[in-house]
Amino acid sequence: MITKVVIDTSVFVSALIGPSGPSRDVIRQCLQGRYHPLMGNALFCEYESVITRDHIRQQCPLTQSEILELLKAFLSICKWVNVFYLWRPNLRDEADNHLIELAISGNAQAIVTHNIKDFVGCDLSFPQLSILKPEVLTRS
Repeated sequence: MITKVVIDTSVFVSALIGPSGPSRDVIRQCLQGRYHPLMGNALFCEYESVITRDHIRQQCPLTQSEILELLKAFLSICKWVNVFYLWRPNLRDEADNHLIELAISGNAQAIVTHNIKDFVGCDLSFPQLSILKPEVLTRS
């Protein structure tokens, strides 16, 4: 069974910037079909906004054209999920609520992020949903 995952922007950006490592492995394994990433409107807008920031582009060894090509390849294997209801788990960082909403709407098994602490202590609990760092996902 292919694991459905939500890939946080922090992981995608880390994969762009780093020449190797767990984030890059997660994206590679998604592109190879091991994981099935989910995408929604809010996450897509976040990806699009972050990859065009000057400080990100300056750290990235890829050209802007190559970054966009990688994003297109990644999006081509994502399952687009429409979120029709808002769970509002009231995370520490309000801007991360959309990740849980996407994961629940798409029946994901995990959210992959570098910001685990932002998902601790929310008002709602989703025991079937794991919050994992990239290195933990790639070890499983």
